[in-house]
Amino acid sequence: MLEPGRKVPPFSLPDQTGTVRRFSDLIGPKGLVLYVYPKDNTSGCSLEAQEFRDRIGDLQALGFKVAGLSKDSVRSHAGFGEKYSLNFPLLADPDLTLLEPLGAWGEKKMYGKTVKGVIRSTFVFDHQGKLVKVYPNVKAKGHAEKVLQDLSG
Repeated sequence: MLEPGRKVPPFSLPDQTGTVRRFSDLIGPKGLVLYVYPKDNTSGCSLEAQEFRDRIGDLQALGFKVAGLSKDSVRSHAGFGEKYSLNFPLLADPDLTLLEPLGAWGEKKMYGKTVKGVIRSTFVFDHQGKLVKVYPNVKAKGHAEKVLQDLSG
């Protein structure tokens, strides 16, 4: 997992509209909350996305923009974003361009078995791209609120 103090790895990834985004396109005045989730349209990922959607105004008031990141395709993200009226970019990373350098791809336990996949985690970067906070192995329910509380404090 990328450690606090490190810079965001360079990336150019398409969002749900097909627009290629870089860190500089996503950053707010204070920073970026980049949340990584395993799969569009699954119960936990849908819940987490809706919670970030519902708290985006508060996060933006603190100077932070939000973006989601998963291995899913642009097409999958487009349907997911539309279905839940998501008001932030969803980055498609099927080639693990950003997921691997973040340390958000690897072995995890799923139903008692060890599998390789996307590790639900969140990375908070400051406006210069330095990682200031990592939330590894996140539980979806209540996570957006926790991030908001931490950034408010």
